[in-house]
Amino acid sequence: MSAPNALFSETILLLGGAVVAAPIFKKLGLGTVLGYLAAGVVIGPIFHGITDGEQILGVAELGVVFLLFIIGLELKPSRLWQMRRDIFGLGTAQVMLTGLALTGLAYFSGVLDWRGSVVAGFGLALSSTAFAMQILDNVGEVNTKYGQRSFSMLLFQDLAIVPLLALITILDGGTGSNTPLMDFAIAVGAVGAMIVMGRYLLTPLFQVIARTGAREAMIVAALFVVMGSASLMQFAGLSMAMGAFLSGVMLAESSYRHELEADIEPFRGVLLAIFFMAVGLSLELDVLLDNALFIVVAVPIVMAVKAVIIYGLCRVSGSSHDDAIRIAFLLPQGGEFGFVLFTTAGAAGLMPFSTASLLVAIVTLSMALTPLGAGLSKRMLKGEDQEELDEDFEGAGADVLMVGFSRFGQIAAQILLAGGRDVTVIDFSADRIRQASSFGFRIYFGDGTRKDVLRSAGIDRAKIVVVCTQKREITDKVVDLVQAEYPHAKLFVRSYDRVHSIALRNRNVDYELRETLESGLLFGRRTLEALGVDDADALEIGEDIRKRDEERLALQVTGGLQAGRDMLFSQPVRPEPLVKPKRTMDFSEDPLAGTADVTADA
Repeated sequence: MSAPNALFSETILLLGGAVVAAPIFKKLGLGTVLGYLAAGVVIGPIFHGITDGEQILGVAELGVVFLLFIIGLELKPSRLWQMRRDIFGLGTAQVMLTGLALTGLAYFSGVLDWRGSVVAGFGLALSSTAFAMQILDNVGEVNTKYGQRSFSMLLFQDLAIVPLLALITILDGGTGSNTPLMDFAIAVGAVGAMIVMGRYLLTPLFQVIARTGAREAMIVAALFVVMGSASLMQFAGLSMAMGAFLSGVMLAESSYRHELEADIEPFRGVLLAIFFMAVGLSLELDVLLDNALFIVVAVPIVMAVKAVIIYGLCRVSGSSHDDAIRIAFLLPQGGEFGFVLFTTAGAAGLMPFSTASLLVAIVTLSMALTPLGAGLSKRMLKGEDQEELDEDFEGAGADVLMVGFSRFGQIAAQILLAGGRDVTVIDFSADRIRQASSFGFRIYFGDGTRKDVLRSAGIDRAKIVVVCTQKREITDKVVDLVQAEYPHAKLFVRSYDRVHSIALRNRNVDYELRETLESGLLFGRRTLEALGVDDADALEIGEDIRKRDEERLALQVTGGLQAGRDMLFSQPVRPEPLVKPKRTMDFSEDPLAGTADVTADA
């Protein structure tokens, strides 16, 4: 079979396995991650449908890269600064204490010398960002307090890969091409370059592309930024995921954040699924069978040691029992960076390749058990109130999501902001975004007719969706999408004209208003006043017209556009008595008779 045909057939196998396994495991309550792992094991080690699992794993790691980019998009630099204690305090303590404890266990097991034990211990101390974050995302708890603490530890572990790789060079006797100090300097320089480029180049780049209106160019640019930043960090000795994360953080305050997240999300989902399947493909069943007893003992011990240490550190640092349990059962597995450390250590001669393969098998099996452990943790909770979503991200997560920042929307936003309400605003015009930003508004670039953009903008948490787009067809698309996918959200819609108002009422929106109605009423009222009509009378006339318009509109919804024609004024209205005379005046009587009674009746 030729190489292209082999690649095609392997792709079909992977996609087919994902299609079959994910729904089954989701239905069983085991989670899609475990389903992808199982599919990989069946396709690879059992039926040998794909034999080059490690090669696929190398490509599928882009799923982890895209995942970290999306996480970075949701973390403003100010929010990241607030997390510094958890990242560098809790994260450092977790890596050091867990690494030392597992180093001791590895040394006293007699399998490795002290150098190999150090590499094994600190390699196993790292957890899997892909597994942990995917589990959090599946249950919608990424932004909870315990989710953010978990992410802080994972982020520090990604940073720790640099000194750990340098440690291998030191233990190997310094045969590497660079000194540890030089490696550190290169890493710091790369991070600095990323920050500068993100601050001064990325947003202008997306502004230029957005003005062209080329949707595919925006997607290509997003992929280029993610993969380019990942490659830069890898060149500097850091992880690719760290580079993608930094580029995401640099764009977290950009108006294009939600559009970028929506563009990357499909690639992230597919590649991450393939990553989990590739882990299953690379599982060496022969190694597991030959060392079954050792692995059966080692895997639960490693996971238990990590869980106990993580639980203790979380409790000491202020987490509740329930949050500490959740974190401890979320992060006890080995991580994908362990593969890199163990392979590098084997090549450096710090441990036999057979031992490195055994450690890789332990990490892989611990990954497979993580979804089960996360489910088991629910039985150990004390029933404390679950942490509410931390909606500290600017824009997303507000009670009001406004689609379209037209003139109408700008005025409505002023009312909402003056009332102390946060508003997430998305608009598809790069020029309007730039103009609004010059006045201090925070609006985001995004197409409101796309479900993924609405989701990224926080529609799941929005109570009211305000649609203020300028084109009727765009408004209708947004209304139909929101009603079909997010029925919990109330719809307040600016209508294009009277016919559009009738159509929107037939769609059962919660509230609609023609942009010209209120302005036309006020304009007519002011004109009457300029002609000498009393202010109170002009106001009363305006209110009567508003009432007539509403009644006529209600009739037109059921009876068609011609209904209620008799309610329109086509000629000047002549003043009429407010109260008709109750009887005909007899002028033969005394004209002053009964005056008091008539006055009282009036």
